[in-house]
Amino acid sequence: MMAAMRPPLDPRYASRYASLARLLVRYGRSDLVSGSGLDELVEDGRDADDEADSGKAEQLADDLEAMGPTYVKLGQLLSTRVDLLPRAYTDALARLQDAVEPFPVEEVREIIEAELGVSVSHAFASFEEKPLAAASLGQVHRATLRSGRDVVVKVQRPGIRETVHDDMEALGRLADYADGHTDVGRRYGLGDLLSQFRRSLLAELDYHREANNLKRLRELTADYPHLLVPAPVPDYTTGRVLTMEYVPGRKVTDVGPLGLLDLDGRPLVTELFSAYLHMILSDGFLHADPHPGNVLLTPDGNLALIDLGMVATVPNRLQEKLVKLLIAIGDGDGEEAATVLATMGQQLEGYDSGRFREDVSTLVTRAVSLGGDVEAGAVLVDLSRLSGMHGLRPPAEMAMVGKALLNLDQVTHHLDPDFAPAQAIRDNLSQILDSGLRPSMAGLVSAAIDAKDFATNFPRRANKVLDALAEGQFSVRVDALDEARLLHVMQRLANRLTMGIVLAALVVGAALMMQVPTTTRVLGYPAIAMVFFLLAALGGAALVISIVVTDRRVARKSHR
Repeated sequence: MMAAMRPPLDPRYASRYASLARLLVRYGRSDLVSGSGLDELVEDGRDADDEADSGKAEQLADDLEAMGPTYVKLGQLLSTRVDLLPRAYTDALARLQDAVEPFPVEEVREIIEAELGVSVSHAFASFEEKPLAAASLGQVHRATLRSGRDVVVKVQRPGIRETVHDDMEALGRLADYADGHTDVGRRYGLGDLLSQFRRSLLAELDYHREANNLKRLRELTADYPHLLVPAPVPDYTTGRVLTMEYVPGRKVTDVGPLGLLDLDGRPLVTELFSAYLHMILSDGFLHADPHPGNVLLTPDGNLALIDLGMVATVPNRLQEKLVKLLIAIGDGDGEEAATVLATMGQQLEGYDSGRFREDVSTLVTRAVSLGGDVEAGAVLVDLSRLSGMHGLRPPAEMAMVGKALLNLDQVTHHLDPDFAPAQAIRDNLSQILDSGLRPSMAGLVSAAIDAKDFATNFPRRANKVLDALAEGQFSVRVDALDEARLLHVMQRLANRLTMGIVLAALVVGAALMMQVPTTTRVLGYPAIAMVFFLLAALGGAALVISIVVTDRRVARKSHR
């Protein structure tokens, strides 16, 4: 509702609006700046003079990084929306670093003690002051519990929730304005995009959720002996403090060629790829950020999956369509792939189904020609980008699945360059289909209840139909259109047309009567002719008033 839309500007967020205004002017969205009143906050024209550099994706990544943690996370989310941004921008935003200067250990201790209700010295046998890593939302310290268990403690950065809240308010007001007043807002649905980002970021700020994500991922990888997920420590975990077991290891990409010589990478990548396919396509659980930095190679030759802050859910309907899409890609069936994509996405103005199918067929054919070297993640990313180019907005989860598989391809290729993702997908899809066709207990119970209701009500309903047939009262009603409303409109149209004909006849009759000599005259004209003219004028005025009043009343009802 336009009336309920929040005002674009709020004095409390003036500094944030100024930063957003400079960013939008620099990258060619000055229409949003001037329309929302943000132009008053742009200090001078120096940013506009940098127009030659406005297309540089790397500069955009640097600007977002300088604006703070909320915008770093926003850039990381936008890096998955290949349907909205060109490849150069998504690649640059994907490289955004989430590392900042650590905050003092005194503040770390204050937060831990406030959250756990006990001093750090009593909670831990040892606590390392130097953090293992520091990010925009929090930092990680190594510690040892009183039981002797080695753990890592993730502590949320002080004041970060308030900062994120204010940033989201400023962005939300601008998105509301853009959706209601600009073509770019209506086309890309900035409000919906921001809502998705808000949910993702708020979930990442709640460490209880990340602990639950760790538990869930441990359950899903329990059957894979080479995959390890650190277990959370519930008694030492709150919304702002997360304690989990310490897993030694190095980032996969930090392992050089000499280190890989003594490593059999094939079992590792096979299990990793299979686990992710089953999690996404069977369980609907998506670890949205499995980049090489979040996959560790442990000293005993296993893979550890860490950092479960960014997790998405893949709905059942989308799981089925992704399976159909992967099958179509594997079979080289571009027509079927285009059909599945069209049912998955939202068709926008300007969508051309013919050209879309042609381009999808070309893309799928080219991918299949690569044979075992085809990367499923790259194909899904390219299909998402192609959908956006043709006016088809794919679901956000599809682009995230594509980026997740693309990151996974980097890990598997580093550990085993001969690994063929396409063959691995074909090998796993049969198992995924089998598990998808196997009915669950909940599904069986639901089907049994439906069957019971059908069996109970069928005889009574069948008797009603047969009685109506026997008595000649059986009828079928099809609500293809509102017949009563149509008849009412046609009747009103016929009445207006008839009255118009009568008024025209009065005018013609009065004109003819002007030629008839009479003794009674009005203003020098025959009286009878003047009476007809007067009746025609009054009738015409009444008809015009009736049309205006009725049409306004109908328009008000339709608008309401």
